[in-house]
Amino acid sequence: MTSSPQTLVLASRSPRRLELLRRIGIEPIVCPADIDESPFFNEVPIAYVSRVSKCKAETVARQCVNEIVLAADTTVELDGVIFGQPVDDNDARRMLHALSANTHRVHTAVSVLRPGAAMRTVVVTSHITFVTLNSHLIEWYVATGEPWGKAGAYAVQGAGGVLVKDVQGSLSNVVGLPLREVAGVLRLKGARA
Repeated sequence: MTSSPQTLVLASRSPRRLELLRRIGIEPIVCPADIDESPFFNEVPIAYVSRVSKCKAETVARQCVNEIVLAADTTVELDGVIFGQPVDDNDARRMLHALSANTHRVHTAVSVLRPGAAMRTVVVTSHITFVTLNSHLIEWYVATGEPWGKAGAYAVQGAGGVLVKDVQGSLSNVVGLPLREVAGVLRLKGARA
């Protein structure tokens, strides 16, 4: 895959990340990375998102050799445990029960790789506190279908906003791409908006 030099390639199939980039005036080429995103045994959450983000960037950079590649990975962490995307409704229920009335962390690693330059990776962490979730609220939310494809089984920007009591840190980070940090890294790497 080739295009004009210095075009930004988003190594993600996330419509939320694409929308966030568009909000800051960037229209990237979308080229998802097809990699195994399973955590390693005893891998800590920040190391996990950093590794996956870097792997996504490297994988896509091999296909888009003359482009700037931006990759990201987001996970939810509660007490050191990684909460990825739920595998089914029961897994979503399990995650939501665990997050109920607790404060968890959302970590997003963003990696930018430019031809001929070293990769730059930043990790941003936000703290999210959930309201107390009763079984009726959890069942309602799972029935919306929104937990699918979302780390921690919720989307703060959608119906999942009713589950959230407080956000400390970057809200765009919780959605999947910390915009302030992305804008800074892209300026350093010379990407065109």
